[in-house]
Amino acid sequence: MQITFTGTGGAGGVPRYGCECVACIRARLQTQYQRRPCSALIETDQVRLLLDAGLMDIHERFPAGSLDAIILTHFHADHVQGLFHLRWGKGAQLPVLCPPDPDGCADLYKNSGILDFCQLEPFKPFEVGDLTLTPLPLNHSKVTHGYAIETSTGQRFAYLTDTVGLPEATTRFLQSWGAFSMALDCSHRPQARPPANHNDFNLALEIINQVSPSQAWFTHLSHEVDCWRLEEGFRLHDNLAWASDDLIIKI
Repeated sequence: MQITFTGTGGAGGVPRYGCECVACIRARLQTQYQRRPCSALIETDQVRLLLDAGLMDIHERFPAGSLDAIILTHFHADHVQGLFHLRWGKGAQLPVLCPPDPDGCADLYKNSGILDFCQLEPFKPFEVGDLTLTPLPLNHSKVTHGYAIETSTGQRFAYLTDTVGLPEATTRFLQSWGAFSMALDCSHRPQARPPANHNDFNLALEIINQVSPSQAWFTHLSHEVDCWRLEEGFRLHDNLAWASDDLIIKI
């Protein structure tokens, strides 16, 4: 299983419009430090899945027929905005698997075009090609799923964004799942008070200690996190890493 982090930024991205912090200035000067809307491409020999659809150029980046499905974590605009153009394409229907959010986003349900929305049940596994995915409830301001993804040969990867902490049932699932790697929301630098809607660095570390992944990548990163990293200059433990746009990992 190969994972490409097609985007690793929060809603404002990096660089953020009008911001002159050191992280945003760096990202304007060196494109490798830019962060597009948080998303990932999952590939095996049999299947290609896009996790979240916030990239505005999905219709150009992925030609018709090159994706088997799009899997949504939730319906906030920065995770679905690429669908608004894609839906008016021609040809076969494209499955879009999503949490059971009755509101969706704007008129995507009403005017879905080629998008074939299918709502998923928490903890009910489903298969796409040689992958089995289990939706995992997360703590967010909209109905949100993370996904536990497993190949037919037993490689496991969890994708958990957007969330602040984890629901107890999701924590228990991951603790009993076996060896796995994961990508985890880390939207804020360490906060003096508990964060409201996304993990800060401290809470992300707490989650990692609770579920014990073999390897974890922090994603959904803000310019504030990048500034903090530049200021502190510390190194993560060997099993932890900062995700970056276009980073490719193999599980």
